[in-house]
Amino acid sequence: MFTSAEWFSWALLSAFFASLTAILAKLGIQDVDPDLATLIRTAIIIVVLSAIVVSTGKWVNPLTLSLKTWMFLGLSGLATGASWLCYFRALKLGDASKVAPVDKLSLVLVAIFAVTFLGERPSIREWLGIGMVAGGVLLLAYKR
Repeated sequence: MFTSAEWFSWALLSAFFASLTAILAKLGIQDVDPDLATLIRTAIIIVVLSAIVVSTGKWVNPLTLSLKTWMFLGLSGLATGASWLCYFRALKLGDASKVAPVDKLSLVLVAIFAVTFLGERPSIREWLGIGMVAGGVLLLAYKR
């Protein structure tokens, strides 16, 4: 379905849309509670993704999925919800140019968790890049 190199294009698109998320969310939460804003955003995502899954013929009965799949997707959903709630609160209180970089510290945590739980082994070059991201996050977050 996807080539091994296509991940990079999709990852770049993800970064682009994530950057729009920060700016549009900051503009959108000015006059609303961040929890309500998160609910509205989530409802829109549910409607749009439902339409995409159905219209592309990817719908299958979710009850046929394994318990393991349900468990990990459920936990992922809870983590996503917690992340979004925290992100919107941070955006409500702080500058998008400071909040977004700190949020990207998740990259460093993903690398650590991938090594710990998935057995992935980043190269020295990759660890150097991850360390640079961590340093960049700290530099951007604590600017005066």
